[in-house]
Amino acid sequence: MKKILTPLLLLIMAISANGQDPRPAFKPGEWLKFRIHYGFLNASYATMHLTTNTLNGVPVYHVVGRGKTTGFASIFFKVDDTYESYFDIDHGKPYKFIRKIDEGGYTKDIEIDFDYKEDKAVLKDNKNGTKMNIPIHDQIQDLISASYFLRSNYNLEEFEVGDAINLDMLFDDDGVFKFQLKYLGKEILRTKFGKVECLKFRPLVQSGRVFKEKESLTLWVSNDWNKIPIRIKADLAVGSLKADLDGYNGLKNQFKIIMK
Repeated sequence: MKKILTPLLLLIMAISANGQDPRPAFKPGEWLKFRIHYGFLNASYATMHLTTNTLNGVPVYHVVGRGKTTGFASIFFKVDDTYESYFDIDHGKPYKFIRKIDEGGYTKDIEIDFDYKEDKAVLKDNKNGTKMNIPIHDQIQDLISASYFLRSNYNLEEFEVGDAINLDMLFDDDGVFKFQLKYLGKEILRTKFGKVECLKFRPLVQSGRVFKEKESLTLWVSNDWNKIPIRIKADLAVGSLKADLDGYNGLKNQFKIIMK
């Protein structure tokens, strides 16, 4: 299972979408918990917690995402991942991104500082003691800030099935990642909370090492003012994964549930 949980954990923390609504989609204190299944195993849990903070004298949102294997799955493969993002309260652009992961002995410890005056990001690899500069523009997002940016900046009322959202992301030393999210329409899902009307998307990913095909992932987000991820399914090269919203607290708006 090495590097199998990470792609799904990244997508849970990174992908969500919202219409450009007059009502904010989130507020400080929002907390989300996801349960991840690998085959028949309850493989891990992932959480995201949004607060406010100050970075270099600038008021920012601060998000901490954590993922960890539990129970029977941890016997075979241990995951202990932490992701953090500090991004602008008004414009959503990231100022700092942190990625610390340990996945069955595969480790990374990366910090990225975004310098918009110099049009560059400084990536520090704490594990290897190296630094590198990466050219950026002022519309760049990191893996975590992208979720909240998308929740606030796209008007899905104008979307038609097949339309896509494109976004540049930076979260690793591989450089800027061209992210695309294709809209598939609406669907009602049965969840532990009741029936939830969702907006359905297909993130395009790189096929090969982890995913079977470019369109191996499917994402559902709540069709309400919050636009939080409800379910993600992934067809992997060595099996399948499913993640479901398992808990929430501090939502900005009412979670729209059709019925129990």
